[in-house]
Amino acid sequence: MTITVSTDGSALGNPNGPMGWGWADHELATGGKPGHHHDSDCDAGGATNGTNQIGELCAVLEALRAHPGSEPLVIETDSQYAINCSTTWVHGWEKNGWEEIHIGTAIDAEISKRPGPVKFVWVKGHAGNAGNEKVDELARTYAGDCRSKIREGYLPLEGWQSLLASEYSQGTDV
Repeated sequence: MTITVSTDGSALGNPNGPMGWGWADHELATGGKPGHHHDSDCDAGGATNGTNQIGELCAVLEALRAHPGSEPLVIETDSQYAINCSTTWVHGWEKNGWEEIHIGTAIDAEISKRPGPVKFVWVKGHAGNAGNEKVDELARTYAGDCRSKIREGYLPLEGWQSLLASEYSQGTDV
């Protein structure tokens, strides 16, 4: 049985605006597939500053961590950047010194240790895809909530490390 999740990131005023990320299972309404259980069917987070790209990668990382099993995992995203970073570019990041290295290394480690296969699928954004629309809303809402101080920042450790190592960390409320 294949598990499919959608992921997305958002930055209001990219770069260096409030940032959000989100992932969601496609089995939201049915309570999941038999044998597929974890603490939540979606998650979101963000920060007062950031980039769309860091948000997209945080969403992928957190989706992988929420789905550690042996079932095949399909990650749908409207971001070619997230797909390329997660599958191809990560291996050259350390050499190039990109700020996303912390997230990229963590994504690569999660994929490597996961017993089940991971496949990335690109979907057109803002085109009525229910999963993509859901995670876009999760990411944008969290970014907006960070901007208005309704919620505090919530990123994986590697997301914070990547953000704080970037040129967009000034003014970040950690």
